[in-house]
Amino acid sequence: MKKKLIIFIDSGDTIIDESTEIRDENGIVIHAKMIPGAENMLRTLYEEGYTIAMVADGEEQSFTNVYMENGLGHCFKTRSISEIVGEQKPSRKMFDDAMLKNNLTEEDKKRIIMIGNNVKKDILGANQYGITSVLIDWSPRYDMIPKNEEQTPNYIIHTPEELLPLVEKLNSKL
Repeated sequence: MKKKLIIFIDSGDTIIDESTEIRDENGIVIHAKMIPGAENMLRTLYEEGYTIAMVADGEEQSFTNVYMENGLGHCFKTRSISEIVGEQKPSRKMFDDAMLKNNLTEEDKKRIIMIGNNVKKDILGANQYGITSVLIDWSPRYDMIPKNEEQTPNYIIHTPEELLPLVEKLNSKL
């Protein structure tokens, strides 16, 4: 059954463990492992009927390689990638692209959440765009302390598994 809540989600250190990335001579990721619990989280959300849109900074081929390797590319209805969009988060263009590709309107914003690991990109971008922000603070590589109100997430989770009950709770409120 299709769910009302729509999920925009980052990739690096949100689903994929950036510390495991292996890049080719052109800087394209050719191999990476998933964060523990992320594969189950992504598959479960997909199987439960959630619309999942990747909103991530990086190269399209890197994402294609990683999600093909891990067998999860089919979980994303759309992919808004900075290399293609031409700007990085927190640019509103990244979120506009995801909205357009998913045929969403201004009215739909109240049912969209953005999950990411970076307060200066994912959380700031989501908050400025007017959608619900969820910080996954799993990664040791990024500063998770908001510098201002705009970088403060609506919700904080510590592992991918914690996303599932939060998503169910937020979906039930719609």
